Amino acid sequence: MRKLSLIVALFLALSTIITRAQNPARLLPRLTGFDVVEASIYDMQTAMQRGRVTSKELVLQSFARIAFYKDLLNPTISLYLDAVAQAERLDLERAQGKYRGPLHGIPVAVKDNINTTFMPTSGGALAFRGYTPPYDATLVTNLRNAGAVIIAKTVMTELANWVTNGMPGNYSAVGGWGMNPYDPRRDPRAGNDGFGIPFTDGRPVMSVAGSSSGIGTAASLWAASVGTETSGSILSPSNQNMLVGIKPTVGRISRWGIIPITADQDTAGPMTRNVTDAAIMLGAMEGADANDAATTRCAPPPGRDYQRFLRLTGLRGKRIGIPRAFYYDPITLPGRSTPSGGISAFQRAVVEDAIAALRAQGAIVIDPADIPSIVDGTPNNNNALIGTCVGAKATDVDCSTVFKYGFKRDFAAYIASLGPTAPVKSLTELRQFNTANASQNAIRYRQDLLDTSDEMNLTTDLARYTQDRARDIFLSDTHGIGEVMAINKLDALLFPGSSSAGIAARAGFPTVILPYGFIPNAPNPAFPAGFNANDQPYGVGFTGLACSEPALIEMAYAFEQATKKRIPPPSTP
Repeated sequence: MRKLSLIVALFLALSTIITRAQNPARLLPRLTGFDVVEASIYDMQTAMQRGRVTSKELVLQSFARIAFYKDLLNPTISLYLDAVAQAERLDLERAQGKYRGPLHGIPVAVKDNINTTFMPTSGGALAFRGYTPPYDATLVTNLRNAGAVIIAKTVMTELANWVTNGMPGNYSAVGGWGMNPYDPRRDPRAGNDGFGIPFTDGRPVMSVAGSSSGIGTAASLWAASVGTETSGSILSPSNQNMLVGIKPTVGRISRWGIIPITADQDTAGPMTRNVTDAAIMLGAMEGADANDAATTRCAPPPGRDYQRFLRLTGLRGKRIGIPRAFYYDPITLPGRSTPSGGISAFQRAVVEDAIAALRAQGAIVIDPADIPSIVDGTPNNNNALIGTCVGAKATDVDCSTVFKYGFKRDFAAYIASLGPTAPVKSLTELRQFNTANASQNAIRYRQDLLDTSDEMNLTTDLARYTQDRARDIFLSDTHGIGEVMAINKLDALLFPGSSSAGIAARAGFPTVILPYGFIPNAPNPAFPAGFNANDQPYGVGFTGLACSEPALIEMAYAFEQATKKRIPPPSTP
């Protein structure tokens, strides 16, 4: 069946290429009477219920689109070739009257750091290339039980971007570079970036941002995808690919079976083309798990049904704060002489229009609602001054060791969970493998972050980690988002783009990000004269306190339906 599935998918892909040559104005025609481009999960489900399309046909159309756009976008690391057979089984269940819910028969993809026993799980690392783990991640089991057909593993930044400083987004030794469908060209600039790496290394001209990939979801290669975030890797790629992303409260979705950075901040979450689909995916992924004690932190809604919160009036009377200082407007931080933070005039035009839309929908906008730990004049109490430690242990001053300590601890736990089949037995062994295979591009961009994590001693450095974790929580929650929301009685904060990622992630708080507009792609140094870069997507994020996903989804849905700003990528019709 696997060979048959592959033959059919390749045949369909070939037919599209022939059609493209005959009719270049239409890059990829519909392969059935139902077109998956920009189709929602609801659209697909309704079409299946009415007999207009089958799950098998949806999966085949996804495979054809993946094959067709592979060279342009490089969206996947691996495919599940038996997905056609799984779709056939789900079609049979439907015919027999068994319906698992809104994901029944829907093709989706997951990030390649999420364990699947039916596809390799590499995390993009050469040491794990081709490795199939002995168990599925809990969220994978939940999705499949809900009827989803997981057809692919997406490209990602290697080990969720905890390998080295300066690695381009969505690059890995296994997968290469992922390309943004809003401008799927290579960076044409001469010279080097801030890390001494040539711009001409193959990276995309338009960033895909974050370690998760939004490429295939944005290009309608599947209905939805699952990303993971430690600090920005759901929100940032969603922002850059004009997607809805939900970065949930840490613990709402089980982390069991996911290659970690640190359990203190890690979470998986859905990336979709609309809020309804994100709500459906979140409910299917959620669930208590004995392997992850944090999954008891938030009570799911009845039936894990987040669609009950999709209300057109969801913004009326909601108190939404605007954290102007640092996130919108530059400020001079204590001990510094020049301003930091702020957004560009183009970004400001987008978010000011979004704020006006909030007011038009009946929201009560509290402006400004500055975050206390951002405007605090004491350096050690200012969240903007306390970054993540990324150097050698001797340089760990005015920064948090939570990432580097957490990775040493949690990578060891993950490797132990794999048992004797684990391709490496420790972080030290992973680093040694990378060094030994440097000529095979195992560490094309070095492995500074792996080195600094392995330098940590889980016993003697525990006190420093504990101190840093407590400070992170104080600055992000107690003296941060928690304080400003309590003072102003807020339902949410509205952040430009994915800028909530750092502070909200430290607190483990949820954010829902939505598309809203475009801004120029104008990096420094600039593109060569005559190179016309496409504008890049830009959105806004609703951030709330722990377990506030129902309220955030309610607000995000009302905002989305009132504005409807998503525009499909021009390169993938």
